[in-house]
Amino acid sequence: MRYNVLGKTGLKVSNICFGALTIGPLQKNMTKEEGSKVILEALERGINFIDTAQLYGTYPHIKQALKSYKRENVVIITKSYAYSKETAQESLKEALKEMGTDYVDGFLLHEQESEHTIRGHYEALEFFIKMKEKGYIRSVGISTHNVSGVKDAIKFKEIDVIHPIVNKQGIGIHDGTIDEMIEAIRQAKKNNIGIYAMKPLGGGNLIYSYDEAMDFVLSLDIIDSIAIGMQSKEEVIANILKVEGKIIPDDIKRKLNNKKRHLQIASWCIGCNACVQKCSHKALKIVNEKAVVDPDKCVLCGYCSKYCKDFCIKVI
Repeated sequence: MRYNVLGKTGLKVSNICFGALTIGPLQKNMTKEEGSKVILEALERGINFIDTAQLYGTYPHIKQALKSYKRENVVIITKSYAYSKETAQESLKEALKEMGTDYVDGFLLHEQESEHTIRGHYEALEFFIKMKEKGYIRSVGISTHNVSGVKDAIKFKEIDVIHPIVNKQGIGIHDGTIDEMIEAIRQAKKNNIGIYAMKPLGGGNLIYSYDEAMDFVLSLDIIDSIAIGMQSKEEVIANILKVEGKIIPDDIKRKLNNKKRHLQIASWCIGCNACVQKCSHKALKIVNEKAVVDPDKCVLCGYCSKYCKDFCIKVI
């Protein structure tokens, strides 16, 4: 396992990060016991970095895993939509209590779009900075689906970490191309900002070109770590072997290839109809102002996801 320093935070992180979203109620909905076993598999195999968020509902899973692992050996970064001192205080209190820890290694403003949204959430950021001074938080930053989010975060000297979307097709980037995102990240790195990427497989939509998708992100020397969702021990093993440049055993490949997957459309879909118009298999339609999928027609190609500006569509 390779470890990198996460920019000016000084935190030493594995170059693959355990993305906790997928084990929680928004996707697999694993029990805390089930989820903790997958987390522990990752930790015991060298991953020392966990990404989570208030929204994900995975704090109990992490707490359960930490009962069997030394807290000081794990880097945990979380996120919230806090916009005021009060909401920031509540989100930090929840994170510490629900994960059973005295501190978090990073607290990010979730899904920031630009300088304007960062300023709109600045009161929360100020609170997190004060908690950083007191030792409850070790770094602050933003997550973003926007090129402008990365560019504008550079303007704030307080920002230690940026968590942007990076995948070979630019799936989920709201306001530009993957080339533009990479250039923005390159500028952030020049300012010694830590970068850990999200969605290397485009929310599962690139799962059938796994090697190509992972090779693309791993080739970028401007990224300190890659957060990827993992729901089983086999996925943990396969992803670790991949980042280490080793061969994934055939039995693990078969098990993962035989996993039953489906197209998931998130609850925040606004029914814009873009995906419906692009689906050549006629597997999507709008019902009650939301997109719905016909599983008998869907071939899980994931092409529709490229046209969803709100990143509602995932293959899980």
